[in-house]
Amino acid sequence: MTHSMLSHYSYPTPHGSITICTSERGVRAVAFGEVQLAGTRRPTELSNRCATELLEYFAGKRTAFDVPLDPEGTEFQKSVWETLSRVPFATSVTSGDIARDLGKPKSYRAVGAAVRENPLAVIVPDHRVVRANGRPIAADARGRIREGLLHMERERAGA
Repeated sequence: MTHSMLSHYSYPTPHGSITICTSERGVRAVAFGEVQLAGTRRPTELSNRCATELLEYFAGKRTAFDVPLDPEGTEFQKSVWETLSRVPFATSVTSGDIARDLGKPKSYRAVGAAVRENPLAVIVPDHRVVRANGRPIAADARGRIREGLLHMERERAGA
């Protein structure tokens, strides 16, 4: 797919701006902040729909997303992201759990790398992946965002 078929646009949310990149087939990327992603800077019907679903999620009115997805990645990464998409709202898993679900229990490090490369923040809930001790998988700003999202979900679910 060429970049000419991609569009991106930034939307305000209660948690700061989120930039959404779409292709003709689905949402390609979701990133926190106003970032320059591939393609033309303009909203599309799909990016508007995705932004609406994200706002519903942040408002506590949505626990899963319905927009079509079109992430770029290896087949292994896509299998990790697909598995991650099935992790229930307000729950958490480890990279080892996902590796076992994929039938590759020794690939937990590769799973962790795929989680860190997830291009679809919030939509593919990488914030639900934690270390075995329950802490976020990263101690940086993205790790703090992940921890905050999981905390928000657990509060809403009463967990």
